[in-house]
Amino acid sequence: MKKHALLNAPMSHVIACMGHTDQLVIADAGLPIPAAPERIDLAVSQGIPSFMDVVRATTEEMQIERVILAKEFSEVSPALHAELLAHMNHIAEAQGKPIHFDYVLHEEFKQMTHASKAVVRTGECTPYANVIFVSGVVF
Repeated sequence: MKKHALLNAPMSHVIACMGHTDQLVIADAGLPIPAAPERIDLAVSQGIPSFMDVVRATTEEMQIERVILAKEFSEVSPALHAELLAHMNHIAEAQGKPIHFDYVLHEEFKQMTHASKAVVRTGECTPYANVIFVSGVVF
């Protein structure tokens, strides 16, 4: 049995297979998921699991160099946006490497999900609670 934070086998596999600049999406319950990326559906019910629960588990396993967010996220859901930023700043510190943040319009964000390795659907029902993590390297 895997002992580290991320026990979900499909998520663990996707992260293990990712290379530099590959993308992984953590999505709220409503984000449309394109056909091409692998779909990892963790949603059980409204709010379970939460966006931040999945973000925390993912960032324990994945080296992240860039984060892509919809511009609307900070405007419509400022508390969750602030929580995500604080967590990612903590992760950057722990990694010893900076994490760059890019903001795009939500429509562009949805188009960018097509190039991701996988989309992980959470039970989050907060508007615009979606993030694209861009893989970094540990060396």
